[in-house]
Amino acid sequence: MSTMVLSAMASYLRALHVHPGPELAPLPLQACAAALGLDGLGFLLAPAQGPVELVQSFGPRTLALEDLQLTQGQGPSLDAARDGTLLLLPDLSDPTATAATRWPTLPGAIQDLGIAAVFAFPVRIGVITLGALTGHRTSPGPLSADRLADTFALTTTLAQVIIDQAARPGAMSSLLLDEPGLHFAEVHQATGMLSNQLDITCAQALVLLRAHAYSQNRSILTCARDILHHRLQLKKDGSRDHGT
Repeated sequence: MSTMVLSAMASYLRALHVHPGPELAPLPLQACAAALGLDGLGFLLAPAQGPVELVQSFGPRTLALEDLQLTQGQGPSLDAARDGTLLLLPDLSDPTATAATRWPTLPGAIQDLGIAAVFAFPVRIGVITLGALTGHRTSPGPLSADRLADTFALTTTLAQVIIDQAARPGAMSSLLLDEPGLHFAEVHQATGMLSNQLDITCAQALVLLRAHAYSQNRSILTCARDILHHRLQLKKDGSRDHGT
């Protein structure tokens, strides 16, 4: 790792030894982003039987980037976290690039957020994928060979941190995804509420919520909050129920 990334992670690992409780201590994402030449970083976890969750983030556009992917149900972060796919997208405006063919509607929407390049690295131990580390830039351009090597080393360290934390006494079997303050906890809560209201599975409820947010050009998080506060109720066909 570069000196800056190594120093940040060394300090973090020292702090982790005295960090109370099973939850994940705040990662030095700002320092790592600066060292890697990125404008934002998001750390996501993906339990075996659950949704991908943004656990920690840095940068003013990171939450919007992950919300957009969750709304569309596709994107580099999700593919990296679910499937262990490495996705390096140095220029989202390139119509011949991987992003344009893999997710036709996504690159333009990401660019509308002011993001020009996205790099999604799976976080894994061997063949087991635990999540992803996704960085972005507001200007196009590839990562240098040194910065690629640094990011690979960083994801390896993060994977070991997750495994070590999960083995702590009192740690959650869901690999820390039950901790409070998760970015999209309200989405999961709203999905559960819809599931109960409409007598459908949580997977079907998430599809309905995602479809409504996408059709209304709204954030899935704001739609979820409307459901939780009874400002929005959906029918089984995904349309809005105006009678409640």
